[in-house]
Amino acid sequence: MIFAGKRAIVTGGANGIGRCIAESLLECGANVHIIDIDEEAGRALAASRNEAVFFHGDVAEKTILEHFASILTQPIDFLINNACIGQGGLLTPCPYEDFEYVQKVGVTAPYYLTSLLLQRDLLAKDAAIVNIASTRAAQSQANTEAYSAAKGGIVALTHAMAVSLSGRARVNAISPGWIDTVGYDASPADHAQHPVGRIGVPKDIAQMVLYLCDREKSGFITGQNFVIDGGMSKLMVYHGDCGWRLSEK
Repeated sequence: MIFAGKRAIVTGGANGIGRCIAESLLECGANVHIIDIDEEAGRALAASRNEAVFFHGDVAEKTILEHFASILTQPIDFLINNACIGQGGLLTPCPYEDFEYVQKVGVTAPYYLTSLLLQRDLLAKDAAIVNIASTRAAQSQANTEAYSAAKGGIVALTHAMAVSLSGRARVNAISPGWIDTVGYDASPADHAQHPVGRIGVPKDIAQMVLYLCDREKSGFITGQNFVIDGGMSKLMVYHGDCGWRLSEK
């Protein structure tokens, strides 16, 4: 197994894309620390694999991150900053506190957790850090300001961290597009609007995480943001094109 003896952290690893990433790392032999607010799902995952350790906590809380880092005893080879949430935006409206909370989860936590590992000498030499961003860092729907701002922030944080950690760790981001994490009953049109002919699944993202963690394959890559969206963000859309119609308010 390619990651035997390696240690990883996956934030928000109890469900969805994060869970698939955690399971994929486990399948490759890594020991994985999972931190998530969903205690039931997290403990169930840890109970199913001896190499998985679950920590229940909210990464938006400074003290939680500090406590989590304090119980680590071995250097971390892979840090996957996956946790984030959405709380709407201007049209909801999203209040100050909710907007700030999303930024804490999506931007502050990745920065501070990395900082804690570095300060405590818990970031392994030649470590890989992968930040899960989103295509919403570059394109939006209405009322997504909180989430979009966090994802834009994590993209910028990625290249800044890559420079600061030069020679110590490689830092990259992945921007998923439409990824089905709930068993959505997608229509033919849902699939067809993607140039690859389908919507994404969590494994599409997990496979890229594994690639970026593998120094033999990706050792010359750092500071980059990889868009994995089936080509959807490259498809130009015009009124009347392919049957698409804009319904004006």
